[in-house]
Amino acid sequence: MTAIDLTTIDPSSVEVDPDYRRELLESILLATDPTDGLWQAYDLGVTELLIPELPALRLEQDPIHRHKDVLAHTIAVTAKTGPRLRLRLAALFHDVGKPATRKIHPREGVTFRHHEAVGAKMTRTRLRDLGYDRELVSDVVQLVRMSGRFKGYGDGWSDSAVRRYARDAGHLLGDLNELIRCDCTTRNRAKAQRLQQLMDDLEQRILELARQDRQAAERPQLDGRAVMEQLGIPGGPMVGKALEHLLAVKRAHGVLPDEEIRARLDAWWAENNPDH
Repeated sequence: MTAIDLTTIDPSSVEVDPDYRRELLESILLATDPTDGLWQAYDLGVTELLIPELPALRLEQDPIHRHKDVLAHTIAVTAKTGPRLRLRLAALFHDVGKPATRKIHPREGVTFRHHEAVGAKMTRTRLRDLGYDRELVSDVVQLVRMSGRFKGYGDGWSDSAVRRYARDAGHLLGDLNELIRCDCTTRNRAKAQRLQQLMDDLEQRILELARQDRQAAERPQLDGRAVMEQLGIPGGPMVGKALEHLLAVKRAHGVLPDEEIRARLDAWWAENNPDH
């Protein structure tokens, strides 16, 4: 898709018609390269009619990307993402909360703490105003909210933190990871390569932990030795049948407290003990 010529746009139509605003925004965002369209929208004042929060980014210098203001960075990130509406919207809004959270500290300099959470709320309001459906709004808001989660990965994440990241992202995991990769616009090659390597590592860990979880899900909650100890029986066919029962319980009810799973095993044994 090619970018639309915004010089032909009637600003009064944009202002009064939310459907037209939405269609116009999408025509800009879904161009193969939306860079020119986004800058043209800014230069002509169309951005103020579509997304009033974006022009403020022009004034907010980002201490992480010192060579770009936040608006330039935002447009660069958006252009790097694939031409999918949900992802492009998330890229466009991912730093929208920075002006509202900008603080200057004597020692730390400029900070934008919690800008993702603030930006997520702003995103929800704006996308609803543009008339987007609830599911798309929810997805884009979640991508904006989670866009900064990866920043601490280089300091070391536990397996539980990796699982929580993947679980919270859910069906948005692919878009979230692409957004994070594209969020790196630094000219420092070593820094850019480091970020991509960290994301490669995270994605590999997610796959490996998912594989481990699938394997664990297909194992009963107690192993053979625990079954023998609980029931006071030697190894043999009944241990195998007990394990089959425990696996069926796990599939039906998930992981249960230790006392409950042992009580269920005892109840099963009371009905299936061949000596009774």
